[in-house]
Amino acid sequence: MKLNFKKIGSGPPLVILHGLFGSADNWYSISRELDKEFTMYLVDQRNHGDSPHSHKWNYEVMAADILELLDDEGLDKVFLMGHSMGGKVAMTFAVNNPERVERLIVADISPRYYPVHHEVILDGLRAINLPEIQSRKEADDKLAVHIPDFGTRQFLLKSLGRNADGFYWKINLPVIVANIEEVGKALEEDAIYKGETLFLAGEKSKYIQDKDMESILEHFPNYQLKTISNAGHWLHAEQPKAVVEEIRSFLK
Repeated sequence: MKLNFKKIGSGPPLVILHGLFGSADNWYSISRELDKEFTMYLVDQRNHGDSPHSHKWNYEVMAADILELLDDEGLDKVFLMGHSMGGKVAMTFAVNNPERVERLIVADISPRYYPVHHEVILDGLRAINLPEIQSRKEADDKLAVHIPDFGTRQFLLKSLGRNADGFYWKINLPVIVANIEEVGKALEEDAIYKGETLFLAGEKSKYIQDKDMESILEHFPNYQLKTISNAGHWLHAEQPKAVVEEIRSFLK
């Protein structure tokens, strides 16, 4: 699949992959801090942002999308970074194509299985009847019934587009709902990437726990772990300066 992406900066190539319900724009502010050091490819993954929709949606096909992008752009080897779902895609790509990854950064996710935990968000998104919505405020009010946190709602509503026919979801909501268990799948047991790998964990997040260290070591034997203080799962939005410094230190 030909993915939509934004190319920013100059220097060695750094491909950045967003998380579930996100888009390339989630990493724009981070990219502006690094644009004199790296050529960054901010990618909309399939069924997200401005990339095409497809009924196929799992980590193998998403990793294959990244390989196609690298081939199209003539990129033999890249720095690769992914957050949450994007981190799982990045891990999958690295173990499948180790010769194409110079170094790997995985933000607030581990290789293990995660049970489905997005039911409230999915219920909130499905509660918005798009043909009846006349404004983003109406959509926000509908979403607030299920999701009281303003910041989370604003993040989700970034995927609400509008054209001459009205509002529409940039995310492929029906496919995501039908295949949500794919997001939590673990890496294959024999999947190994021996290159240098940095795991970034949010101090207040529970996505990477002490119990995950054994699994991380098995799959990524040349890893290091850095914890971002005073940050939850969306560590790049909550503590952008600290995330930028960790990226810069690891890749330089």
